Amino acid sequence: VETMTEVGVDEIIPWFARRTVTRWRGDRGDRSLRRWRATAREAAKQSRRAWVPEVADPVTTAALARRMSGADLAVVLHQEAGRPIGDLPLPEIGDVVLVVGPEGGITSDELAEFDAAGAVQVNLGPAVLRTSTAGTVAAGVVLSRTGRWRHGPSRHRLWRASRPGSSESRTSAEDPPHRTGRPR
Repeated sequence: VETMTEVGVDEIIPWFARRTVTRWRGDRGDRSLRRWRATAREAAKQSRRAWVPEVADPVTTAALARRMSGADLAVVLHQEAGRPIGDLPLPEIGDVVLVVGPEGGITSDELAEFDAAGAVQVNLGPAVLRTSTAGTVAAGVVLSRTGRWRHGPSRHRLWRASRPGSSESRTSAEDPPHRTGRPR
């Protein structure tokens, strides 16, 4: 959550993947979600962001697939994908959803559901990175191509989804038309 906020994502969505080890239930889930939200607030202050990214309630694979189907671009990081993320064409404007799986990987059923939702599978090169590292690297690659890291507004939103129990999440990237308020 901390590094995703610092690099510029707009929303973080905890995703309960099949291979997610940590399950957020009851009081533990509430505490974890509060901790993620507090981390996002503190990281936004530290990085001098104009807004704090939303940390959404955790979602299932089906709910994440529905979200992906409404995006202008849905991307799933997968070590066996044939296309590098740097070669991925980005839409001129719109929402980009970036999914990072759990340490155990995304199951074939989950990949099939994401494919059916219109997602594109990409890799980060030959190395297999930890979930937290992969999300930060992928967000950086995408955001560097959207204008988010240049002065002035970008017309993209980058959303990142990942597993609970890690310090990561779902991502979004869009600069507001002005430096106050949250992008819409």
